[in-house]
Amino acid sequence: MATETLEEKMEKVFDNNILGYETLPSPRGLMDDIPISVRDREFIASSRREIEAILDKKDKRKIIIVGPCSVHDTETCIEYAQKIKDLSDEVSDEFLLVLRTYFEKPRTVIGWTGLIYDPHLDESYRIADGLRIARRFLKNITELRLACGTEFVGSVVPQYIADMISWAAIGARTTESQVHRQLASGLSMPVGFKNSTSGDIGVAVDAAKAARYSHKFIGIDVYGNTCAVETRGNKYSHVVLRGGNGVPNCKSELVSQTLQLLDKAKIPRNVIIDCSHGNSDKNYKKQEEVAYSVMQQIIDGNKDIVGIMLESYIHEDNQSFPKNLQERRDLKKGVSITDGCISLETTERVIRKCYAMLKSR
Repeated sequence: MATETLEEKMEKVFDNNILGYETLPSPRGLMDDIPISVRDREFIASSRREIEAILDKKDKRKIIIVGPCSVHDTETCIEYAQKIKDLSDEVSDEFLLVLRTYFEKPRTVIGWTGLIYDPHLDESYRIADGLRIARRFLKNITELRLACGTEFVGSVVPQYIADMISWAAIGARTTESQVHRQLASGLSMPVGFKNSTSGDIGVAVDAAKAARYSHKFIGIDVYGNTCAVETRGNKYSHVVLRGGNGVPNCKSELVSQTLQLLDKAKIPRNVIIDCSHGNSDKNYKKQEEVAYSVMQQIIDGNKDIVGIMLESYIHEDNQSFPKNLQERRDLKKGVSITDGCISLETTERVIRKCYAMLKSR
């Protein structure tokens, strides 16, 4: 009869709920495999400076962050981006367009967590593939000379892709997280904090203020080493209003309330308004009227609304996440698999009308 070893006799107190580990490439290794050129770097740095100038009120233009709720089909999304690039050039004297390149999806309970985590849409969770696909996609978009914006959910993910991002968001479910406030304090691009899912604006203001300070926390460097990270603080943190609990906060009264909270916190009066989510009552079609109402506030003299966000794709609405191989094969091209989006045709109409509204001032 076999005798138990001492290790086998000891009660296990480590990794009890871990099924396994997969070694990922280091951020530096992935950067070397999918590098960006000197011209790409210059464009990204320039895009960040343009956004910063808008936040500093040195550039009169407004930011429009536009694109699908989440990226799940990079080939089709590049086709969409090419159209957005043409539109961007057309309205560039009034708007700086930033493409939504969202690869991570926070979930209230469970659901698809985004391209980086499940790139093949089959719950195989090939994260190494997802990181590679996301980075290659960002390189393709950068080569179109479109600025990229994303929401950071995982605290390690920025080391893999942040060098290609010009604007970042911290979402409604993570704005209150100390980890994400610390993370934002060290990011190299402007960061917008969304109000909470309950509609609490104060949480976003607190987060934007916290991110402006230096922090020290545990993280990784580009070589994958665990480090004590010390940040400078991000002076371009700001607030994104997205509504919540069935109450929109895109109306002038709640925008004014947000500005008062920013004044009290002694941070710059910069607000971006998300035309989707709670502000459209989760009805993608209402994004259009929200966009026009925000533009009217700007025309009426509100200089502190610095931009809007639109969830948009080639075709309108959304479709269900595929449950099997046949459903993956049957997915409609250019239709979101997360939140409903307005179509490219509607997007062009909305942005052109917003452009005309601002030109008429």
